[in-house]
Amino acid sequence: MPEPECESDGVVIAVRATGVCRSDWHAWKGHDPVAGLPHIPGHEMAGTIAEVGADVARWRVGDRVTVPFVCGCGVCEYCRAGDAQVCPDQTQPGFTGPGSFAERVAIRAADVNVVALPESIDFVTAASLGCRFATAFRAITAHGRLGSGEWLAVHGCGGVGLSAVMIGSARGAHVVAVDVAEPALDRARELGADDVINASRDPDTAASIREITRGGARVSIDALGTAATAVASVRCLRRRGRHVQVGLLLGSASAPPLPMDRVIAQELEIYGSHGMAAHEYAPMLALVADGTLRPELLVGEILPFEEAGTALAAMDRPAAAAGMTVIGLPG
Repeated sequence: MPEPECESDGVVIAVRATGVCRSDWHAWKGHDPVAGLPHIPGHEMAGTIAEVGADVARWRVGDRVTVPFVCGCGVCEYCRAGDAQVCPDQTQPGFTGPGSFAERVAIRAADVNVVALPESIDFVTAASLGCRFATAFRAITAHGRLGSGEWLAVHGCGGVGLSAVMIGSARGAHVVAVDVAEPALDRARELGADDVINASRDPDTAASIREITRGGARVSIDALGTAATAVASVRCLRRRGRHVQVGLLLGSASAPPLPMDRVIAQELEIYGSHGMAAHEYAPMLALVADGTLRPELLVGEILPFEEAGTALAAMDRPAAAAGMTVIGLPG
């Protein structure tokens, strides 16, 4: 592939680590459109700045950085309001253009979209933040507004679900985690879940959550993205509870039969959560730097660059072990 071009308002990042995310898998399988072929996936990245555009004010060559998976245009009303994650002219590395399964990747509007990394956070840990961890953090803090002592339900214990378990526990909440795989549930316990439910053996996980929590969860997150998990997430809530949809609902699953009668009668709140803008990273990074949050514990495998494609294809099958896969590049 040709070297990426640095736009006047952008930077080129020399990638040092990149996550292998189920969103990449969705694009590879054709569930989520990409710009065209040939194509480079990858959207969870960390590295150093290798080139800086003439109009960039904040960054220099050699700076250690990461990037949200949604990059705003920097000039629209949403970006000006701080909501780059819903920018109508957004770009997404690995989807709208070449991504981070590469030695270098170009990022536009760098002064809006690039995040400085503290020296105490290594590149592999930083690569686990850009999509799954940051999305879970904002889902719990901004949308869920989860408080200490409240109950959080997490449906699906992949990368984003386990991130939600860790973050919820760190905020002093009680957490119940749901998955179909015992290794994922064991990992959820290790990361702070108070209780777990194996959905392959429980025909009504929502009812079980309401029983465990004595009335329902205050906040529930669908971290998987199926009609069944989205409905269960709404049904497990206590009155005036909050459902946050994080897992992608694509194709035939995009319009699940949510129980809107329950939403109205119990005044439930429903949110979508689409990543986190760069300017919101500081509180999360501070909690990582001081050890309150430890995303490095979520990393299951660190693979060499040459195995990126194999790792992506492996998502066709149930994971042999819980945790995120990260591709590490030498240098």
